[in-house]
Amino acid sequence: MSKKLVLILVALGLVMFGAASLVKSGSEEKFVKKAQPLDSMVGQPAPDFSLQNQRGETFKLSNMRGKKTVLFFNEGIMCYPACWNQMAALGTDGQLNNSDVLSASIVVDPVEHWGKAFQQMPDLAKGTVLFDTNKAISEQYGMLTLESSMHRGSMPGHTYLVIDQEGVVRYVLDDPKMSIQNPTLISELKKI
Repeated sequence: MSKKLVLILVALGLVMFGAASLVKSGSEEKFVKKAQPLDSMVGQPAPDFSLQNQRGETFKLSNMRGKKTVLFFNEGIMCYPACWNQMAALGTDGQLNNSDVLSASIVVDPVEHWGKAFQQMPDLAKGTVLFDTNKAISEQYGMLTLESSMHRGSMPGHTYLVIDQEGVVRYVLDDPKMSIQNPTLISELKKI
């Protein structure tokens, strides 16, 4: 091989390595930017929204003032059994649903997809399920691009927010392990 060809190959390799480094650092920067909004919500007012629940009633977050609120953004109907178990555990826990606290699960599925699920697992319907069918609230809250989302950009993952009586976010938890987090949520609510 001639020296000229070797130099061209080395230069080409350096250019490719440099380009790969830029792409990598750019994607890492984007990941950090996407992860930051969740933590940056703590101490900030939760954006208000209105969504329909499984009974056809309108749930408005600002109407929860005076109560602590837990929101659980999740993948919904297709996430069986993990999300279903998380939703049922959240909705049936008396420490997370009482005169002082309300918990609600937010899904992006149409309400008509849930009839069979409610029959199959009646505890799902005992809690509050909110339908964000156009994904506007999930997007507004930054839930579509978190680590726990297995369908980034199109569905939330498994993310909890604890909101105080004044409507301020006090705790956030993105849970890629898809586990039931009731004890953690109860502990965080007691700090408020």
